[in-house]
Amino acid sequence: MRFVSFSSSQIPRAHLGILRNDEVLDVDLAGRALGLDVPDQVLTLIEDYDRYLPALQTLMEKVQSRSFREVKTFSEIGAAHTLNEVRLAAPIPRPRKNIYCLAVNYKAHAEETASQRDHKGQTPNIPVFFTKSPTSVNDPYGEIELDPQVSSELDWEVELGVIIGKRGKNIPEVEALSYVFGYTVLNDVTARDLQKRHKQFFKGKSLDGSCPMGPCIVTADEIADPHNLNLSLRINGETKQDGNTKMMIFNIKHAISVLSQGMTLEPGDILATGTPSGVGFTRVPPEFLQEGDVMESEVEGIGVLRNLVVAVKR
Repeated sequence: MRFVSFSSSQIPRAHLGILRNDEVLDVDLAGRALGLDVPDQVLTLIEDYDRYLPALQTLMEKVQSRSFREVKTFSEIGAAHTLNEVRLAAPIPRPRKNIYCLAVNYKAHAEETASQRDHKGQTPNIPVFFTKSPTSVNDPYGEIELDPQVSSELDWEVELGVIIGKRGKNIPEVEALSYVFGYTVLNDVTARDLQKRHKQFFKGKSLDGSCPMGPCIVTADEIADPHNLNLSLRINGETKQDGNTKMMIFNIKHAISVLSQGMTLEPGDILATGTPSGVGFTRVPPEFLQEGDVMESEVEGIGVLRNLVVAVKR
C-alpha cells in the first residue's frame, strides 16, 4: 500500500490516507463508516501495523477495482478525495527523532567531492552517519525558503528514504530488511557554506524545511528490490542527478545492521541512504538554488517531490 499524511478543507490537521492513482482515502472516516478499528496518523499505523493491517485490507476489499469516489459509502461521508482537493504533508510530518543519514554512500559522489572533503575521494570503510533535525522536514510540495542572511549556498541531494517498522537492536544483516516498513523519497537539502564553516554536517543540513519528504510511503512488500531503483533530481526541468540505488557503497541491510549496533531503532525512524553524484557545489562553476527554482526529486516506483525555492518571509 501507499500511505500519505494529508489535510483537506474539512479536516485541516494532517492525518492518514491511502493513496491510489490520483485519489486519497481518508482512513479514519472510511474506517468509522465500516465500524473498523483504524489509526488516523502514519506513526500510529507504523507502530502497530500488524494490528491495523486486517482493517486496512477490509477497506480495500470494499473498494475492489473501483475508484475511491465510486464507493458510495466513502464518497457520501467525504472520505474519498482527488489529489488536487487535498494538501499532502510529509508522510511523517514530525519525526520523533532526528533523521539518520548516510554520507558519501555512492562512489561517484565521493569522487566528485574529493577536492573539497577530507576523504580525498576515497570510499569509506564503514558507514558514515549524521543526522538532520526533525524540524527540517518539509512537505513533498512545500516551499524551500532562501535566506541570504543564513546561507547563500543551498544545494540538493536526492535520496531513497527508509522507514523502520519495528523495534530492533544489534540487528543481523541477514534480517535487516524485515525491519523495514517502507520507502519514501527524500531530499537532503544542504547549506554548503554552513557545512564548511561549522566543520560538520548537522547545522548545514538542519535548516527549517531542508528535508522535503514523500509524497508517500510505499510499503516494503511493494518494492521488489530497493537496491535497484533509479533516482534523479531536476532543477527547472534540467537533470542534475541521475543514479541507481545499486550504486550504493553500503546497502540498506548493512547500514541498518551497523546503525543498530548498541543503539535501538524504533518504528517510524527514518534513514536517508545517501545521494548519487551531480550535486551543485562540486560543479564548475558551483551551482546553488536560486529564488524561483523548481526542484524535482524522484525515486522509481515511489514518486516525485516538487519544491519551489522562495525568498524568506520576514
